[in-house]
Amino acid sequence: MYNTAKILHLTVEEYLQLELESVDHHEYLAGQVYPTVANSEKRKIITGNILTRLRGYLLGKNCRVFSSEMKIKIQMLDVFYHPDICVTCDLSDREKLFKVNPCLIIEIISPETERIHRNEKLMNYQQIKSLEEYVLISESEQKIDIYRKYNHQTWFLEQFIATDIMKLSSVGLEMAIAEVYEDVEF
Repeated sequence: MYNTAKILHLTVEEYLQLELESVDHHEYLAGQVYPTVANSEKRKIITGNILTRLRGYLLGKNCRVFSSEMKIKIQMLDVFYHPDICVTCDLSDREKLFKVNPCLIIEIISPETERIHRNEKLMNYQQIKSLEEYVLISESEQKIDIYRKYNHQTWFLEQFIATDIMKLSSVGLEMAIAEVYEDVEF
C-alpha cells in the first residue's frame, strides 16, 4: 500500500501544506508521511459507480459524499487517510481539508493493499465514534465485506458476493453487487 522508500517525517501543518501543493495523495501516521499507491482502472470504475449512486441517493439530504480527494482525520491517533469514498452526515463536520465525523468509509482493495486495510486501517477507523460502516470492496473478484458497528460499540462483518444486494445502513442505500462492478472486467 505504501511506498516505504519515500517516507517523509512532517508535522501536521507541513503535511497539510504538502497535500495542498502535491498532485499525489499521501497518508499521515503520527508524523510519518507515505505516498499512496496509484489508482487502477478497476478502482476508478468501481469508485465512479458507487459515487454516482451515493450522490444521487443522498441529494437533498443532510449528508455529503466525498471521493479520495478528501482526507479523514482520526483525531485521537494523529492519523490522516484518503479513503476511496467517505460520507459525513454531521452538519458540524465542515473542515475544508479533511473530515473527522464520517458515518461511512469505503475502500477498494487489491491483493497488495488488503493487509493494510483489514488490519491497520480497520483498527484505526474503528476509533472514529461517528463511523457506522467500513466497506472493503475487492477489485480482483466480486466480493464486498462490510464491517458494521452494532449498538455503538461492537463491530461485526457481513460479506456479499456477486448475486447479493448490499445495504449501506449508515445512509439507507441498497445496491446490487452487480451495480458496484458494472463495466469492470475480470
